[in-house]
Amino acid sequence: MEAEFSSLEAKVQQFVALCERLRAENSDLRRELAAARTEAKRLHEKMDGAKARLEGLLSRLPG
Repeated sequence: MEAEFSSLEAKVQQFVALCERLRAENSDLRRELAAARTEAKRLHEKMDGAKARLEGLLSRLPG
């Protein structure tokens, strides 16, 4: 009986450690996702600005 409790205790400890590791990993992934979204938004805005400048230049071409 004691061996069964020890085995169960070890499994519970492994499960708790796994949950803690996954929680930390999830937190890291959320931060990475937020940073990637911010970067994507910045790049999109930069592309929009470049597009507007290009359209302005094209509108000045004789044609």
